[in-house]
Amino acid sequence: MTRFPTAVGHGGFQPAHADMKWKPTLLLFSFLGLLGTALWLNRQEIWPTLAPNPQKEARLMQGILNGLERFHYEPKAVDDSLSRQVFHFYLKQIDGGKRFFTQEDLKQLRIYETALDDQARAGIFPFFDRTMELYDQALQKTQQWYREILAKPMNFSAEAYIELDGEKAQWTRNDDELRRRWELWLKYEVLERIHNALKEQEKPEFTGEKKSRDALEAEARQKTLEVYDRWFKRLQRRDRDRRMEGYLNAFIGVFDPHSGYFSPQEKADFDVSMSGKLEGIGARLQSDGEKTTVIEIVPGGPAWKQKQLEVKDVILKVAQGDDEPVDVMGMEIGDVVAKIRGPKGTTVRLTVQKPDGSIRVISIVRDVVITEEAMAKSLLLSTKGSADKIGYIFLPKFYADFTPQGVTSCAEDVAKEIEKLKRENVKGIILDLRNNGGGSLRDVVRMSGFFIESGPIVQVKSRNRAPEINDDSDPRVQYGGPLIVMVNGASASASEIIAAALQDYGRALIVGAAYTYGKGTVQRFWDLDYSTNDASVKPLGQMKITIQKFYRITGQTTQLDGVKPDIVLPDTYNYYDYGERENEYSLPATSIEPLTFSQKVYNVGPILQQLKKESAQRVKADPTFQKIEENAQRFRRQKEQTRMPVQWDAFFRQQKKNEEEAKRFENMLTPIEDFVVANLAADLPHIQSDTSRTARNESWLNERQKDIQLYETLRIMQDMIRLNVLAARK
Repeated sequence: MTRFPTAVGHGGFQPAHADMKWKPTLLLFSFLGLLGTALWLNRQEIWPTLAPNPQKEARLMQGILNGLERFHYEPKAVDDSLSRQVFHFYLKQIDGGKRFFTQEDLKQLRIYETALDDQARAGIFPFFDRTMELYDQALQKTQQWYREILAKPMNFSAEAYIELDGEKAQWTRNDDELRRRWELWLKYEVLERIHNALKEQEKPEFTGEKKSRDALEAEARQKTLEVYDRWFKRLQRRDRDRRMEGYLNAFIGVFDPHSGYFSPQEKADFDVSMSGKLEGIGARLQSDGEKTTVIEIVPGGPAWKQKQLEVKDVILKVAQGDDEPVDVMGMEIGDVVAKIRGPKGTTVRLTVQKPDGSIRVISIVRDVVITEEAMAKSLLLSTKGSADKIGYIFLPKFYADFTPQGVTSCAEDVAKEIEKLKRENVKGIILDLRNNGGGSLRDVVRMSGFFIESGPIVQVKSRNRAPEINDDSDPRVQYGGPLIVMVNGASASASEIIAAALQDYGRALIVGAAYTYGKGTVQRFWDLDYSTNDASVKPLGQMKITIQKFYRITGQTTQLDGVKPDIVLPDTYNYYDYGERENEYSLPATSIEPLTFSQKVYNVGPILQQLKKESAQRVKADPTFQKIEENAQRFRRQKEQTRMPVQWDAFFRQQKKNEEEAKRFENMLTPIEDFVVANLAADLPHIQSDTSRTARNESWLNERQKDIQLYETLRIMQDMIRLNVLAARK
């Protein structure tokens, strides 16, 4: 019997703590799960000091500590050792480029190095407050510096270098050294802009005025100034709450890289990304720091149906129903989106500026918008002259909607795609999980069961408890033919579960890059409001906590190790350090007892070695694969090349060398003449019902026809079919 937490509607699971109140979500979060909440840290953003809410901040921190201690898979003692970890991790997060703090600043902060545990328990924040004060000071002085530096012509004659990797750079001793670092950074950015402008002027199709070196230098300084002014303007708008979220995430982050704090708004955004749907108007926006512009109208959405909002419209104001409009010029795009998004059936009024300069007020009734690009979809693949059609299913993530309405489920959608492909009489199916970062455990277990009769799929182990066996109890086999699963270094979590299970059963051939991401942990949201009875501080938000590890049915783990494909294809990132093993504070790889398992549907084992041999011969002889391999080596070298010259001649020599190397790999991927890629007949009416959807589909087909990994996977599938026929005749 498949056992899931009761929170997702299946019985048989009892939490380690009977009183824990989880939100109704059990997910295998992708390695990108914290990107939305941590992006500001990577930008080294800082905020002005606003009046704090000490009571709410104290309750937040104490609730987080309580949750980590009770529920985390490998809790840590909240002591001086943890304090040191948080201290250094937080500094790295807020100033990873070492562009704001000096050793003199660190000396002032180091007095707190072993005190953060005591402060957290007490719900007080002297270290955080002092850090914010120093950042405010750094913001003021560095803004003055970059404006002074960019106000004068730059001299690029002296030999000098800038270290672009913050890990390799040292903290400067004082403000004099820090200002020098800013000078070098700004010189590097100005040189890059001059270099790009010169390249444009050298193009045969260039028709504008060819400017002198001095004119280009002045123009580059002005553009750099504008970029930094916009950046610092955003920094100055940041409030204390947003920065506090960063500190809380640093505290949680030393437990593992996939746990983290989500404010109420961030949790709502996460739910949208997981479900593939949202309630809003169906428009995609982008911001240049000042203006928010419509860049796409989602087909079928409210704005598309209403026909008044258009691409290139600039949103000036947003009003809820009959309320007064709010000016959104200069507002961060996340805040603009939050104002436009809202419950189904409500009205939002947008004041927009049309491309011709006219101003219009547009009222739109919000509705559910399904983001089609995030959903499963399929194609038919073949080679010229071959009568055999191969099914191809593309699954960008394991999405699921955990609301009562349950609008979306990737398992449901993949089941539908399989049925459509079977009606097309395909001889095999390729399931593409490349760049799929994970998602719903419920759906990945169910989906794995589509390809076997029944049996265990994955073992999920909670702290201090025996492993729970998540199995497929449905004896039906939705598809019993030859199967290949494609993966790469960005295939993580749920993607690794299905790849590992089907590999262990021998049911599918795994094809792709050298390794998958290596994330073998399970997270769940805990509502921090349950940590306090004080209604005045709510809502506190939620914490995503790593509560379990998952293991293959063999007892081995995907944590750190990932899933090694049966057939490894050249990939640009095969030599690029990437994955869970690169994350700080990742949980270790461990193993548990194996399970008994078997299946009688189809087993790739008898022909595996022959498949490897024939694919290796083709790959070795293919000039495109040879180039991909060379390019992968180049990528590895470039990643290590982080010390860059800011002297004119040396800079341009380096750029020329890089360009000459890169030129060898331009247009490396071109349409493969022998590769036939087509839509399913059942999909054509929907695709052709909207011109925007038709254009996106055409672009997708063109991309697939250039996909040499997919083409080679098709050839491997053809080998499987041929070898199966030969084996059947014996």
